[in-house]
Amino acid sequence: MDTSQQLQNGNATQSATSTSLLPLSDAVQEALTIAKRGIDELLIESEFAQKLARSEKTGKPLRIKLGLDPTAPDLHLGHTVVLNKMRQLQNLGHQVIFLIGDFTSMIGDPSGRNVTRPPLTREQIEENAKTYFTQASLVLDPSKTEIRYNSEWCDPLGARGMIQLAAKYTVARILEREDFTKRFKAGTPISVHELLYPLMQGYDSVALQSDLELGGTDQKFNLLVGRELQKDYGQEPQCILTMPLLEGLDGVEKMSKSKGNYVGITEPPNTMFGKLMSISDEMMWRYYDLLSFRSLAEITQLRKEVDAGRNPRDIKVLLAQEIVARFHTAQAAEEALADFNNRARGGIPDDIPEVTLSGAPLGIGQLLKQANLCPSTSEALRMVEQGGVRIDGAPVSDKGLKVNAGTFVLQVGKRKFARVTLL
Repeated sequence: MDTSQQLQNGNATQSATSTSLLPLSDAVQEALTIAKRGIDELLIESEFAQKLARSEKTGKPLRIKLGLDPTAPDLHLGHTVVLNKMRQLQNLGHQVIFLIGDFTSMIGDPSGRNVTRPPLTREQIEENAKTYFTQASLVLDPSKTEIRYNSEWCDPLGARGMIQLAAKYTVARILEREDFTKRFKAGTPISVHELLYPLMQGYDSVALQSDLELGGTDQKFNLLVGRELQKDYGQEPQCILTMPLLEGLDGVEKMSKSKGNYVGITEPPNTMFGKLMSISDEMMWRYYDLLSFRSLAEITQLRKEVDAGRNPRDIKVLLAQEIVARFHTAQAAEEALADFNNRARGGIPDDIPEVTLSGAPLGIGQLLKQANLCPSTSEALRMVEQGGVRIDGAPVSDKGLKVNAGTFVLQVGKRKFARVTLL
């Protein structure tokens, strides 16, 4: 009998927790503190504490699951918040499972959507999945990470298995999900395949016999479905840990490439460093809590130093260096700091792009657009108006300026440079 058949018959079970409560040692209490650091919610905390105590007593690590659908090829720091939590639990000795939702991606996660998400093709999924684990390994220890694909157990289900799985949940319970409820009340179409998504994600927890599943706050409903399905299959229900959504560089909206307030984990070191130095002193502590691998004791000490008069900029530098070193190298972090200090003194970075353009004399708006320093001529002229444009260090104030042929350094804002040869 294959794995999928065993699961359908409810034969793949875990031992239930003993009815007698295990005492919580200092090590378990410390692990619980680490697990709760920076989280939004832990359900059910008392159950998870008992899982930790049992793990300590038996020496058997907990199985901790994170599922990600490869809907896009690149990750930013907002995506790594939950990966950081996985790494912390991994460092405690538990087995982390990085689940790539190659099957569920073909359905499309409807979480937080007010319209049906277009399903991805198999080719798109495979292309995106190529870089997913490579990038995630910049946070996780790849040698201690179990990589799985949910097509392993979802494909063998077939039509019969899918119907049997669907029978375990009611439409009323599925429609309790906020985004489905809003769409139903608004008369917005909900495709039948979307209703299957929470069930398929929940079935992943059954197949992997997970003890704890992680996700963003927008995934809470799906994670709870997994907990309920495990009960139906005779397994001990998983606990659920949700992480908050990281605010972007503006400190207001969640980090997003579409909003331009993101730090990509594959961006150049100097770009990453400069972006992180731009966050506010208050937001810096939020980033420490959710992104730093420093211990809580270390972060508390840094807070005390700032309260005692240390310049917050120094602490922000430590954060920026830590993040850059994680995704690049320690040497790259040192060089990024030197580059940042050079810019702060009005210097020109060493690694600026070189661009050759034609059409001299060229209007300043067109020049900045063609040099990829501004997305449009209107934005370029707005930057001129605000005093954010320089040519060879000299500020430009004339929006009607025509730039003659030659080679010069263009600067927009504090971080955008290009060495331009205009013909």
